[in-house]
Amino acid sequence: TARANGAPAAARARRETARMTNRLAVFDCDGTLVDSQHNICAAMTRAFEAVQIMPPERLAILAVVGLSLPVAMARLLPEAESDFHDHLAEHYKQAFRSLRQDNAVSEPLYPGIADLVTELDAAGWLLGVATGKSDRGLNLCLTHHGIIDRFVTLQTADRHPSKPHPSMLLTAMAEAGAAPETTVMIGDTSFDIDMGLAAGARAIGVAWGYHPPQELTAAGAHGIAMDSADLRRHIGAP
Repeated sequence: TARANGAPAAARARRETARMTNRLAVFDCDGTLVDSQHNICAAMTRAFEAVQIMPPERLAILAVVGLSLPVAMARLLPEAESDFHDHLAEHYKQAFRSLRQDNAVSEPLYPGIADLVTELDAAGWLLGVATGKSDRGLNLCLTHHGIIDRFVTLQTADRHPSKPHPSMLLTAMAEAGAAPETTVMIGDTSFDIDMGLAAGARAIGVAWGYHPPQELTAAGAHGIAMDSADLRRHIGAP
C-alpha cells in the first residue's frame, strides 16, 4: 500500500521538478521576430478605405500591433460600435489575404533572429510564440523562414483573448511544462510586457519593434534588448 501511495507522489514530484527546470522563451511575432509593418499598414489602409473612412496614420496603426483585430479596431475607431469593429476586422483579413495572393507580403526576420532561435534551442530552451496573428498567418510566416520546428508551443489570437490578457502565455507554459519563474516573455510592445508580468514571467522588451523602448520600460520590462546579441544576454543563454 505504501508503495502504491508513494509511486504517484514520486511521479508528481518528478513532474514538478521538470516544470521548475524547463526554461521557456516565448516570443511575440510582429515587431519582434519579423518586421511586418509594411503589410499591416497596407492591409489596415485597405480595410478603412473599403468602408470609406480615412485610414489611420502609420504610427497609430503600429501602436495597436499585437492586439487582437477587434480590439485594435476599437482603439483606432473608438466612436464606432463593436459590430462595426468586427466588420472592419473582416475587411482587414480580406485585405491581408489579397496581399498574400498577390505575393505582396514581406515579413523578413530581424537580423540575428534565426541564429538566436537556433542557439536557444541547442542550449536546451523550449521556445514558443504568443501573437495577435491568426494560426494560419503564424504558420505561414514561421514555415517560410524554416524555423517552425524550433517552437514547441504556438499561441494566437484565434484561440485566446487579446493581449495583455495572460491566457496565451499561461497556455504556452502549460503546454511546455514550464513554471512562471523559468519563463521569459519577449516582445516589442507594452502589451507583451503587461502579458508577461500578468503571467508571473520575466518580461524583456526589444528596441527594434513598434513601441518606443521608454514605453516598455514604463510598463515594467525587466530589460530592453538593443539587438539580437543583447537579447541573448538578457535571456541568459550561453
